[in-house]
Amino acid sequence: MGEIPTARWLAEKITNRTQRGIALETSALVRAGVLPVGSRLPAIRDLAYELGVSPATVSEAWSDLRRQKIITGRGRNGTWVSGERFVAKPERLASSGNYADGVLDLSMAVPDVTLLPRLDKALAHAANVGDLNSYERSRIVPELRDAVMAEWPYVPEAFLATNGGYNAVYTTVRALLMPGSVVAIEHPTAMRLLDILEDLGVRIVPVVSDMHGPTPASLREALKERPAAFLFQPRLHSVTGQTVSAERMDELGQILAGSDTLIIEDDGIGDISSTRPVSLGSHFPDRTVHILSYSKTLGPDLRLAVVSSSSAIIEQIQSYRAFSAGWTSRMLQAAAAWLLQDEEAADRVAKARSIYQARRDRLALELSSRGIQTPAGSGLCLWVPVESEPFAMVTLAARNIAVVPGGKFSILPSHHLRVATSRLSDRCAEAADAIALAHRL
Repeated sequence: MGEIPTARWLAEKITNRTQRGIALETSALVRAGVLPVGSRLPAIRDLAYELGVSPATVSEAWSDLRRQKIITGRGRNGTWVSGERFVAKPERLASSGNYADGVLDLSMAVPDVTLLPRLDKALAHAANVGDLNSYERSRIVPELRDAVMAEWPYVPEAFLATNGGYNAVYTTVRALLMPGSVVAIEHPTAMRLLDILEDLGVRIVPVVSDMHGPTPASLREALKERPAAFLFQPRLHSVTGQTVSAERMDELGQILAGSDTLIIEDDGIGDISSTRPVSLGSHFPDRTVHILSYSKTLGPDLRLAVVSSSSAIIEQIQSYRAFSAGWTSRMLQAAAAWLLQDEEAADRVAKARSIYQARRDRLALELSSRGIQTPAGSGLCLWVPVESEPFAMVTLAARNIAVVPGGKFSILPSHHLRVATSRLSDRCAEAADAIALAHRL
C-alpha cells in the first residue's frame, strides 16, 4: 500500500491514549486490516499532537510494536506496518531445517542416542518419589539436590530444578531482566541463547573470546555499557568446544568485582566435558546463576536442568514459573538423581565422552591433513573457519552435507561453520573432503 494515514485520522481511532493503549489499539487496527501491511505511519510528533500526549509516549508505544515485529522503522524514511501479528518463534533455530534421506546431517550437535544411559531402572525407581502427584510447587526434590551437590562447583544458598537448560535460561532472563536492558554475551555463543535474548528485546553486547575464554579487554569494554547480565559458558563451550581456563576465570572475576552485573553461567554440555564444573558463584553468590543441563549426558527426554543461586534470585525465578507449570516433574527429578548415583550410568557417560572426543578428534585430524586448522577442545562439534559462509554452505549442500553457518551463533560478522561430530561414526573422510572444497572461494 505505502499510503500515509493522517495523524488526525489515526488519532480518531485510538481511544486509550496511554502507551500500552496506543500500542494495543494500533495493533488491533493492523489485524483488522484498517491499517494494511505496507502502510506508512504518520510522524510521531504529529500523532502525539493529535492524541494530546507527549512524543515519548508514542515513541514507546511504537517500540513495543517493533519488538513484536508489527511495525518497522526505516530511519528517515519513516515507520511502516510490516506484519498483521507477532508469532513468537526462535528465528535462528527455526531456520535450521530437516533434511531429506541421504543427506549427511552434521547440523545437529546432539547426543548419539545409542550412547545414553538406559532409563528403565531409573524410571522404576522414580515411581516411588515422595509427594508424587502433589500440586505443591516444590523447587527441587531432596534426592536430586543431594545428588547434584556432590559435584556442584560451589555451595549455593538455593537450588531449583527446571525443564532443561534452555528452559532455565529462558525463565531466568524473563524473571530477572527487563526488555530493553543490556546483556553481555560471549562471541560466539549458542544460537538458542541469542534467540532467547532477541525475543526478550534486550540489547546484546558481544564479548570476544579466544582459546582461554572471554577476553578481559572485551569484557571491560562491555561493562562500560552497564549490562544487566553477563551470560557465558565456562565449562565447555557448546560451539567452539573450548573451556575457560582457571587463570581466565580469575581475571573475569576481578573485572566483574567492579560491577553489579548479574552473572549467568550456562553449563549445557555437562559431563561430556572431562573438566570439573567451574563457577564464579563462590566469589559472587548473591548475583551468580549457575545452570547445569543433563540433556546431553542423561537424555533429553528427562527434560532436566538444575539452577543454583541466592535464595532471593531463586525465589524470583520460581515466582515467574508460577505463571506456567510451576514445578518440574518429581518423577523425572528422581530418575535423574538415580542415574547420577548409578555406577553403570556413570560408566556409560564416561564411555560416551571418550567416543565423542574420538569422533571430534578424527574429523579435526582429517581437516588438518587438508590444511584446515580448528580449535583444540572437546564436545559435540567443530568450529571450522571458512572464507565465505554462503559459498561454503552452497558447496556442502551440493554434496548432500548439512552444517550450520557460523552467523547463527553471533551478532558479529562470522566466517565459520559449526560442524556436528557427535554422530559422525563413519563418512568422516567424505565430510572432510567436502569441507576442504568449501573452505576457500
